[in-house]
Amino acid sequence: MFHLVFVEPRIPPNAGNAIRLSALTGSHLHLVEPLGFTMTDAQLRRAGLDYHDLATVTVHPDLQHLWDTVLPARVFAFTASATTLFADVSYRPGDVLMFGPEPTGLAPEVLHDPHVTDRLRIPMLPGRRSLNLSNSAAVAVYEAWRQQGYPGT
Repeated sequence: MFHLVFVEPRIPPNAGNAIRLSALTGSHLHLVEPLGFTMTDAQLRRAGLDYHDLATVTVHPDLQHLWDTVLPARVFAFTASATTLFADVSYRPGDVLMFGPEPTGLAPEVLHDPHVTDRLRIPMLPGRRSLNLSNSAAVAVYEAWRQQGYPGT
């Protein structure tokens, strides 16, 4: 289906929520190190409930290992500074939906990596910093899945 990528996530409950999201939508969750937690973290396990065994999760030591795994897929980097709205994209199975760490978002070198197809934003009211990471991921994954007709349901 889709590849959901968290680059250097810091907050365990957000990753746990993403594990649940991946289990419920059939997306493949990729976590790019360094992580701000361990995969056995109690908060991660609690947020993921009993979905850990139902989700496909891969931890990559760095961005190059991620590229080696997901390319030649299209890569959409989510950032509040983008001009293209996430809902204006026609998603295809296999697309990569990439998000950065909670406090900062994706680093400029990731946003401008030649493997990134486009940078997308989720609209917000002016003057707001950002939507929670796991909420942003859910909005994006569900839009991509909706466009495919929710296969598998």
